[in-house]
Amino acid sequence: MNAALVLSQGSRVTAGILLLSIVTIEFGGTYLLRVVGGRVPLTDFQKSFARAGHAHAGVLVTLGLVCQILIDSTDLTGPAGVLARSGVPAAAILMSAGFFLSSMGRDVTKPNRLVVLIWAGAGSLALGVIALGIGLLTA
Repeated sequence: MNAALVLSQGSRVTAGILLLSIVTIEFGGTYLLRVVGGRVPLTDFQKSFARAGHAHAGVLVTLGLVCQILIDSTDLTGPAGVLARSGVPAAAILMSAGFFLSSMGRDVTKPNRLVVLIWAGAGSLALGVIALGIGLLTA
């Protein structure tokens, strides 16, 4: 079978935004290079949260791109379709923001209240992949 892959408008727009967001992840990588090079003084806790925030952003943006292709293979519409299309990209934003924002400040050794963003991102990730998985299984 030689079927051409044609993305829906929603997938094209979301994938375009996700691809452009990779530049911000690259910028975060240069920040991490300064951190490990000792040019940015951080506590061990802050270093671990910076690494986690950067890693989650990269992995979840990549997964979000894959989801854009998969969503077009389902019959999902309405809220379930929005959740399947946007759950993983939202998780990329929420989780990485949670890691970075909850560890900001001088000599911080534990997360502040913005750590709740990590949990919100985990929820968004779970709901998004569940919706997409069910959509794929029932298509």
